Amino acid sequence: MATKNVADQTLRVLKDNKLRVTPQRHVILSYLASHHNHPSVDTIHAALSKELPNLGASTIYNTLNTFVERGLVIELQNGDGSTHYDYFGTPHYHAICTNCGKIVDVSYEGFGKDEKEFEKRTAELSGYMISGNHMEVYGLCPECQVKLGIKRP
Repeated sequence: MATKNVADQTLRVLKDNKLRVTPQRHVILSYLASHHNHPSVDTIHAALSKELPNLGASTIYNTLNTFVERGLVIELQNGDGSTHYDYFGTPHYHAICTNCGKIVDVSYEGFGKDEKEFEKRTAELSGYMISGNHMEVYGLCPECQVKLGIKRP
């Protein structure tokens, strides 16, 4: 996705969600939409410090909390106990390595349909009024499989 398109898209997302558009909110959401590295607050701070030198970690943390509350961003816990963030622009789920904590997005054609069926079935079986979901699967990434001697390089 081109930088201009990301900036336009994230500006629209902020407005559509009735969030006051500030340079901090816009640059943080644009960063998350254009980077799929599941960053921590520290990673975001390091990446954006040149663009916004006065951007503090507490501002990033508070902005991310606002985005999480609005359902724009999700929080992920990896193996080291730290919190990472992901812009949830397109339907996907996460595979998390139980050894190194690496997080990857996983999607396939039809995932959105499967996701809706999962929510519908959950509502039927539990009586819950479902408002959303977040799926994570855990295992060993290919690199850790090699490191641990489970798989040959």
